[in-house]
This record gives sequence, structure tokens and C-alpha cells, in this order.
Amino acid sequence: MNLLKQIKEDWETHGKDWTKPGFRALAYHRFGNWRMKIKPKLLRLPFSFLYRFLYRRARNIYGIEIPYTVKIGRRVVFEHQHGIVIHGNCEIGNGCIIRQGVTLGNKNLRCPHDAPKLGNNVNVGAGAKILGDIRIGNGAQIGANAVVLCNVKENDIATGIVSKKNYKG
Repeated sequence: MNLLKQIKEDWETHGKDWTKPGFRALAYHRFGNWRMKIKPKLLRLPFSFLYRFLYRRARNIYGIEIPYTVKIGRRVVFEHQHGIVIHGNCEIGNGCIIRQGVTLGNKNLRCPHDAPKLGNNVNVGAGAKILGDIRIGNGAQIGANAVVLCNVKENDIATGIVSKKNYKG
């Protein structure tokens, strides 16, 4: 799909409001992907400088960190700004909704490339943390402030905070 068509579709998905930080961050991400298709690195250089500026703007002002290496489907909505961190190896399916404070990342430093894969139409609540090399099935609902460390099946609901206390003695 062509860059302008993708950005237009993202704009429509975000309520035709170009001022929404979620739309802007996604547009910057799409631009970052597009610039990588320019083959001579010398021609890509000015676009890379512009992308770096836009990426840092989205991260520092809007609080939305989406590297260009993330695979994002169509009609994805970043509902609210601030605290959204997406690992560079994540995959986000079509029609997903991601709210503020969401982290999609790896679990430990020994496996730096492990990242979650979200299916289509996944709804991720505010403050949710999805960590590790796991798969979230199509239509799944992730509750607010949930910590997800294992796979979630299609149309399932994942809620709660996973924690263990290990005491010796």
C-alpha cells in the first residue's frame, strides 16, 4: 500500500483529526518505513534525518515510542498519548486499539529480540504490559494494568497483575 493511502486511512481511523498525537506518531512511523525503501543510502540520508527528528518529537512530546522496525497493520488506533512504548520487533495486527501507558516489550536482556505479536482487533487497556515472545490472539481483550506474560487465545480476556514473591527463610 502506498504511503499516502496508508496515512489517509490512519487519519480516517483516528476520527479525521490530524492533531491527535496517536495519528501523528503512526504517520511518522509509516514515513520511517517508507524511507527505508529508498535504495541508494545517499538519497535516503535527508529523509533519515527528518525521520529521526519526527521520531524524537513523537517520543518526547507525545510520549509515544514506535520505532520504524515495528510491523503495524491497518486501522490501528493509539487512543491516548503518553507512556506508550513498543519494542522494535513487535507485530501489531489490523484494527488494534492501544491506550496510554501500554508497554509491548521483551522480558529480559538475555533475549533482546523477543517481542509480543498482537493479532487482529486486539483491544489493549490503559497501563497494560505485554512482555516476552508471546502471541495475543485475534479479538482478545487485555484489561487495564494487566501484566501479560503468556499467550492469550482468540477472543479471550486477560486481566490482573502477575507477580510472585519468593522469600528465602
